[in-house]
Formats: sequence, C-alpha cells, structure tokens
Amino acid sequence: MAQDRQYVTFGIEQDVFGISVDHVKEILDPAPVSRVPQAPRHLLGLMDVRGASIPILDLKVRFGLGATQTTSKTRVIILENWAGDGATIGIMVDCVFEVTDLGGLDLQPPPTIGRGWRSDCVTGVGRRDDTFVIVLNLERLIDTGIDVLTREVA
Repeated sequence: MAQDRQYVTFGIEQDVFGISVDHVKEILDPAPVSRVPQAPRHLLGLMDVRGASIPILDLKVRFGLGATQTTSKTRVIILENWAGDGATIGIMVDCVFEVTDLGGLDLQPPPTIGRGWRSDCVTGVGRRDDTFVIVLNLERLIDTGIDVLTREVA
C-alpha cells in the first residue's frame, strides 16, 4: 500500500485544491500589498510578513476566474521552497479547509481532454469523502516571470 501524503486543502469558488504540506510555511489573513510595476495581473504585489517582502499571487486570477473578493474566509498561504530553490511566495485563496491525507493509490493522473486543455499544473486528482481534490503542481502553476522577486526575498 502506498504511503499517505498530507495536503492542505483550499477552495477557489466551488472547487477544492490541494498542495503538499511540505511546502506550506503558514496560513495568514490577508494584509495590504504593495503593487509591483509591470507585474503580471495575477501578482497582487508584495506583502510584509514579519519584515520579509513576500510576493502574493491571486490564484483565482491565475485560473482566469477574476480577482478574489476578500471575505472573512479569504486566506494567504505562504509557501516555502515550492520550486526546490528556497523561494518563498504567497497565494491568495477563497478559503482554507484542512490538512488531509490522500493515499498515493488514491491519486489519479490528471484527465486528458483533447488538445485544447492543459493539465500540466495538475499533479493528480484525489478524493476526500465525496469531494474531488485537485492536487496542484506549484512549480508549473506559478509563473516563472516572477523569479526575480522570489529570489530577492530575505
């Protein structure tokens, strides 16, 4: 039997996504961000996290769903070493649910639906009770155009 892996699950609109707990440093309430000139639309800006300037991405914008409307459930997930190079970044999501186990045998490869849909940012699809959990590939999901910012973070 494959070993269970733990994932932080979060919501964007009605969908449930998961990212490995290995990359999650902390989960925060949203705070003011400073815009970065000529940044991609999904890069909200820089947020101060205990003196460090952390780039914050809006995953809803990244998925082409419009900007996240901040509510009492909105959270920023701070990710560390997401690309294997020590970089730190934050992602804004509609809500965070829980840390859950998804067995390795329960993860299915991303579906293939013709040539018009790219699933390279999806590692696999798991199930938690009656809900699908889409496990994200952070390295492919996060635009490499912000590498300069992520490497400057102290």
